[in-house]
Amino acid sequence: IYCYRKPKTKRAKRFLEKREPKLNENTKNAMLIKGGNANLTVTEVLKDIYAVKKPFAVLYKRKNITRPFEDQTSLEFFSKKSDCSLFLFGSHNKKRPNNLIIGRMFDYHVLDMIELGIEKFVSLKDVKNSKCPEGTKPMLIFAGDMFDVNEEYRRLKSLLIDFFRGPTVPSIRLAGLEYVLHFTAVDGKIYMRSYKVLLKKSGCKIPRIELEEMGPSLDLVMRRTHLASDDLYKLSLKQPKALKPKKKKNISHDVFGTTYGRIHMQKQDLSKLQTRKMKGLKKRPAEKSAEDGGAAPKKSKSA
Repeated sequence: IYCYRKPKTKRAKRFLEKREPKLNENTKNAMLIKGGNANLTVTEVLKDIYAVKKPFAVLYKRKNITRPFEDQTSLEFFSKKSDCSLFLFGSHNKKRPNNLIIGRMFDYHVLDMIELGIEKFVSLKDVKNSKCPEGTKPMLIFAGDMFDVNEEYRRLKSLLIDFFRGPTVPSIRLAGLEYVLHFTAVDGKIYMRSYKVLLKKSGCKIPRIELEEMGPSLDLVMRRTHLASDDLYKLSLKQPKALKPKKKKNISHDVFGTTYGRIHMQKQDLSKLQTRKMKGLKKRPAEKSAEDGGAAPKKSKSA
């Protein structure tokens, strides 16, 4: 059904055109899948992540008996079916209780995935505060040296950014910055916290910022990892040539975004440069005679 065939109806043609590669790809969708032995905690986590990720997510309510680290064919099938490039799989067993597997696809094949264990969970409904509206784009904050030092944590950071970043927007407004997702890596654990941003009066133009915990809240520990090779990971980051900006000669940018340009001119003769006619810039007779090559004769004083 997913092999190429000539569409017979306009609806099928639109469907195939939607799946074709584009210069500017659509926002990445995520599928949330429940394992065959998922317990109540894992089910609630998947529901809360779905509420945070909506409308760019698909939640499968039926249980699916699969093991992503042993067999990835079912994940690839669901990825093609729902056109999702991100996934979150939840399961529970005696060896790995309260288990989450977060990952992403490349060309409908698993690129990388990381297994996380849930040690503590506070759901959205347990926190009695106001919530952000559906589809709010979050601000992502990462704290901890492990996200920059360790390769597995660095890949996890990239995966979390891909999963929660939402749509790419051309501009933002201050009132739209109302949702924060904070990830902290310390002592071998990852702490996920979510806050609602409150803009308070401060007596000046810039408001005073307060953070109110909103939920969900997760304490996670890293378990197994399946990372893509460097060559495959580099291939997945490749951009089309049409999207790359054309390099302009003699133009550079600094870290603050300031543009600097360099121009090339012929060497100027500064001796012929016209200056303002000021008394201070006029040449004295002694200077003129020195330029002529001799001393000027002294004028005789008249009696």
